[in-house]
Amino acid sequence: MTESLVPRIQLNDGYSIPQLGFGVFKVDPGETERIVRDALEVGYRHIDTARIYGNEEGVGRAIAESGIPREELFITTKLWNDDQGTQSVFDAFDRSLERLGLEYLDLYLIHWPTPAQDRYVETWKAFERLRESGRVRSIGVSNFLVPHLERLLAETDVVPVVDQIELHPYHQQPATAAFAAEHDIRIEAWGPLGQGKYPLLELPEVADAAEAHGKTPAQVVIRWHLQRGNIVFPKSNRRERMVENFDVFDFELSEAEMGAITELEREGRVSAHPDEVN
Repeated sequence: MTESLVPRIQLNDGYSIPQLGFGVFKVDPGETERIVRDALEVGYRHIDTARIYGNEEGVGRAIAESGIPREELFITTKLWNDDQGTQSVFDAFDRSLERLGLEYLDLYLIHWPTPAQDRYVETWKAFERLRESGRVRSIGVSNFLVPHLERLLAETDVVPVVDQIELHPYHQQPATAAFAAEHDIRIEAWGPLGQGKYPLLELPEVADAAEAHGKTPAQVVIRWHLQRGNIVFPKSNRRERMVENFDVFDFELSEAEMGAITELEREGRVSAHPDEVN
């Protein structure tokens, strides 16, 4: 398998991003190097990490050992809540880059809006300065809802390229997705399989499509995301599951199959509400 199978999504700043990537949320720092090495060998070239995950160094070691040219990789990390505020942003960015062993980032995200701190506008202006420096190519946000995005667009100059939000069939965030589409902000879906917190893969809307296409239920849900235009990065510690998650480009869900899965929406958030994370 090859990364060239993976479609690239055009961003509003002229860069592009592989639509399917590999996430390392809750990946043990001691295991990260091996797991990311496996993912790169399978064919993934888009890696999504964050300072708070505690595994940037393992990601960096795997990248260094891979021998893959830097320009073929797309690396994202995120600013944690404690580091919001102008000077803290620059210091945190430097430390993340050092841990990753990179000279530049492809994408840097504000991890949560943390509205109680009320620093995300100031923080975003620091992100704009980082982008101007050339040390990060694209800047975006994570877990921002419509009110946070509206304020950011009203008070700053650069539109985020992405908003990385919890998104899976039970919780599709239609208002945020619609606002993002209106402003050419791409949606990245985290928790794309619902984090195993409801029986998504056993639902007939998913299981029937899997049987019809000779695929697994997880492959069907990933394919649903891709056909919806979401950027998605499922995670797994097991190489065989990484291969399975990558093997989603040789079939297409019908309009009826897509519609049946989309109809599963029930505002079923399985993680924290962005207004409550501070």
